[in-house]
Amino acid sequence: MEKEYAVQMAASNLRFGPGVTKEVGMDLADMGITRVLVFTDANLKDLSPVQTVLNALEQENISFDLFDRVRVEPTDISMKEAITFAQDGDYQGYVAVGGGSVIDTAKAANLYATYPDDFYAYINAPIGLGKPVPGPVKPLIAIPTTAGTGSETTGVVIMDLTERHAKSGIAHRYLKPILGLVDPENTRSMPPVIAAASGLDVLCHAMESYTAISYHQRPRPERPIYRPAYQGNNPISDMWALKAIELTSEYIVRAYKDSSDDEARENMILASSMAGMGFGNAGVHLCHGMSYPVSGMVKNYRPEGLNLTYPIIPHGMSVILNAPAVFRFTGQACPERHLKIATMMGANVSDNKDAIHMAGDYLADQIIELMRELNIPNGLSAVGYTSEDIPALVDGTLPQHRVTKLSPRPAKAEDLEKLFEDAMTAW
Repeated sequence: MEKEYAVQMAASNLRFGPGVTKEVGMDLADMGITRVLVFTDANLKDLSPVQTVLNALEQENISFDLFDRVRVEPTDISMKEAITFAQDGDYQGYVAVGGGSVIDTAKAANLYATYPDDFYAYINAPIGLGKPVPGPVKPLIAIPTTAGTGSETTGVVIMDLTERHAKSGIAHRYLKPILGLVDPENTRSMPPVIAAASGLDVLCHAMESYTAISYHQRPRPERPIYRPAYQGNNPISDMWALKAIELTSEYIVRAYKDSSDDEARENMILASSMAGMGFGNAGVHLCHGMSYPVSGMVKNYRPEGLNLTYPIIPHGMSVILNAPAVFRFTGQACPERHLKIATMMGANVSDNKDAIHMAGDYLADQIIELMRELNIPNGLSAVGYTSEDIPALVDGTLPQHRVTKLSPRPAKAEDLEKLFEDAMTAW
C-alpha cells in the first residue's frame, strides 16, 4: 500500500458578524439568483432568524418557497421528503436556516435534485455505494442557528437510517455551502440543553480531528477525485482544532448559563465554524462513530426543555457520552496530543512526572468535569441503555468506516464492547 503524500484543504467561505443574516438577499442577487428554496424546521419558522431571511429575500425581489418540515435529527424518511420537494421545484439555489439538521437536509436535497440517483448511491460505504458526487451542485447559503455542528463549513450530511437503527451519511467537498453566514444573533433562541449539547459537539469535533491519525498514514488514492474529505490530522486542520478547543473551554459554560452573554455566544459560534473547518478536512473518529447507533437506537429519552413529540438523544450529547471512554482508550496512541488538549482545558500536570503516560485519563477527567457543569446525563445508562444493548451498539458502530478508521488506536469489536461498557457511567 502506497501511503498518502498530500492533503487537500477545502476552504469554507464564511462571513462572521452580528447581523450578517440580513445580507443574504443581496448575496443571492449578486449571484444572479432569482428563485430559491429555503429550508428550516417547525420550531424556527416563526422566529427572528427565518423571518430576517425571508424579509431579505423580499427586499431583493427573490422569489422563494419555504420548506419547514425538516426533522430535528433527520432520518432517511425526512430527507426523502425534502429531496422530493426540491426536485419538484425549479430552484436556482438554496438557503438553509437552522442547526446541523437543517443544513444537512438542504445539502442532501441539493445533491439529489441536481444529480438524481438511487438514495443509497451516495451514502457512505459500506452501508451505501459511496459514489462520488458527479460535479458541483447549486449554490447553498447556510445560516447556522446553533453553535454546534459546523455544518456550514463541511461537505458532510448525517442522517438516521430508520430500518438499520444507525446513522450514516454522505461526504464530499462539492456539498460544502457556497457561503456560511455566521451570525451570533441567531443563537439567542437556543434552549440551554441545545447550547450544551451543540457546544460539546464543537469540542469533540476539535478533539477528535486533532487526535485522528495523521494524513500520512492513510492509503494514497488512485485518483485525486477519490481522496476523501476526512484525511486525518494535518498542520492546517490542527490550527483550527486547537483554537476551537481554546474558545470552547473558555466560553461554553457561560453560553449555557446565560443566553444574553453576547461575548460567550459570539465565541461559541466562531468556535463551531473553526472546528468545522478543522474536522471537515481532518475527520473525526470513535466518539462520533459510536454516537451514531446511540442516537439511532434511542428508546424513550426526551431532553428537558425541548418540545418534541418523539424521543431523541441530541447529536452532541450522543457524542460526548462516549468521549471519556474513548480518550482513555486512545490516549496511549498519541499521548502528547491528548495531554495538550487536557492542559488547554485546565488540567494541572506540572507536578506529575508520569503525566504523559496518563494523558488519556487526564483528558477524560476534564471532559467529565465539563459534562457535570453542563448537566449532561451521567453516561449511556442515564439515557436508557444497559449492558444488554452493547452488542447492537457495536454492530451499529462497525460499519462507520469513514470515521472509525481514523482512530489513532484501532478498535475491534471486542474493544468497542469495552468502550460502550465504560461509557455506561461517566462518574
